[in-house]
Amino acid sequence: MNIFQHFLSVLLDQLHALQAEGVLGSDIVLDKVAVEPPRDASHGDLATNAAMVLSKAAGMKPRDLAGKISEKLTATGQFSSVDIAGPGFINMSLSDAFWQGQVSDVLKAGAGYGSSNLGQGAKVNVEYVSANPTGPMHVGHTRGAVFGDALANLLEKTGHEVCREYYINDAGAQVDVLARSAFLRYREALGQDIGAIPEGLYPGDYLVPVGQKLAADHGEALLEKSEADWLPEVRALSTSMMMDMIRDDLAALGITHDVFFSETSLHESGAVEETLKLLDEKGLIYQGVLEPPKGKTVEDYEARPQTLFKSTEFGDDVDRALKKSDGSWTYFAPDIAYHFDKYNRGYTNQVDVWGADHAGYIKRMSAAVRAVTGSNNDVLDVKICQLVRLLRNGEPVKMSKRSGNFVTLREVVEEVGRDVVRFMMLYRKNDATLDFDFAKVTEQSRDNPVFYVQYAHARICSVLRNGTDEEKGFAGEDLSDAALSGADMSKLSDDAELALIKQMAAFPRVMESAADAHEPHRIAFYLYDLAGAFHSLWNKGKDHPDLRFIVKEDKGATLARLALIRAAACVLAAGLGVLGVEPIEEMR
Repeated sequence: MNIFQHFLSVLLDQLHALQAEGVLGSDIVLDKVAVEPPRDASHGDLATNAAMVLSKAAGMKPRDLAGKISEKLTATGQFSSVDIAGPGFINMSLSDAFWQGQVSDVLKAGAGYGSSNLGQGAKVNVEYVSANPTGPMHVGHTRGAVFGDALANLLEKTGHEVCREYYINDAGAQVDVLARSAFLRYREALGQDIGAIPEGLYPGDYLVPVGQKLAADHGEALLEKSEADWLPEVRALSTSMMMDMIRDDLAALGITHDVFFSETSLHESGAVEETLKLLDEKGLIYQGVLEPPKGKTVEDYEARPQTLFKSTEFGDDVDRALKKSDGSWTYFAPDIAYHFDKYNRGYTNQVDVWGADHAGYIKRMSAAVRAVTGSNNDVLDVKICQLVRLLRNGEPVKMSKRSGNFVTLREVVEEVGRDVVRFMMLYRKNDATLDFDFAKVTEQSRDNPVFYVQYAHARICSVLRNGTDEEKGFAGEDLSDAALSGADMSKLSDDAELALIKQMAAFPRVMESAADAHEPHRIAFYLYDLAGAFHSLWNKGKDHPDLRFIVKEDKGATLARLALIRAAACVLAAGLGVLGVEPIEEMR
């Protein structure tokens, strides 16, 4: 249960009662009323702006209206106190009994705790990674891959119907460069001395197997053909083998996609022409001459008529070219067709996860989507994942033997493990640069967030095992979630115990706010705070033996505390599940 949504409903019921009594006009709109955590936790558990946002329409002073609302809320019997603060804010506190009851609610919900129907089944397309199929995934791709996958998990958990999609950029100059690079390895596989890899071709040894496959399939036959004849065949095999490698790299991170969409298919089906025809019919395509780009001198720039899209009509800085000087489409043209294709598949909510080098592309793509769909709503949300700086004890790590010029995703995962990579890629907001230090992310300390969170879950599992130990606990005791949910939770009265419960109870709201904002990093931050609340309670028990989780002389308190920490483990596991991280039961 999202307690803030629950008590918003309670508040709205009382506001409707005030409308029925004539205190508030029946035509007053209540959609700006909110119930949120107070800025200062010492002020209570909940706060509302109701009196502040409704006072003008009600013709009353905020504090006077707050008094009326407070009387109604107090009369419900659901609050231990209702106080007016400042110019008219209302702070509400809940009884210990309410918070103690949340432990049973978490245990009964189990793995489903934090899930909701916020999305009401709305279809969302999350397109992420979408790297050019020219080599293995590198560490920059890793961040976008983890972000997109966690966002898809988050949206699914909050009631959305999600499609995980990968857009294969298999048309254009880069895949031709890939084919030429593979052909060089083909010659090498046939025994030719190819010397140093020429400038402009891909140097990594990941293309050696492609060359070997070409040699096995064709022998020397390709050597007798012109480039125009062998290029399509080599390009097709190279792209296919690169995509197989990319899928394997992503699998190492626990990532799979529902759809792999080929850019080439847009060209072959005529979708690009059809989409641009639609824009033309709307009067949004014209022949014109663009001003020189900023930073270009007159000598650097050749003014010429171009086929342009009126992107400035939809918020872009300048209109955008759709055709190159040779008459072929720019990369922008098929991208418009691709997003229109997604829209026609029913995805009126689209999320694109891009790298930092694509930030300047957002305005034109957003403009094109608004133009081609004709939607008044924001169909497209672009999330930029900033750069990852790889470090080892503070020193930059740059090179990889396998790729030739970058560190691969697989190398990072193999060194520190999938869970570490996934958690740390999310333990910073996506649009901020991330430092990934191989030494620090494997430390066993509070300064290492993934260790700190996993250690909390493992510690809880250890305590629960001790709960049925003949010497340490109560042998034969049923410590199933069902049994623990029936414990006497009134035993949980210490401030640290209540603080842990309140932290757990915040999870459904964090899930919904993170899903609404498309920000899965909020879950990682939340889990660190939840782990901190648990570790604080653990440490308090070391100083005060009567607060330890297992007290042989007090079975009732023990069962309540085991219920509490088992509930915390459920929330930790649910949150880690969203991030794609395993909630381990024992630290090794």
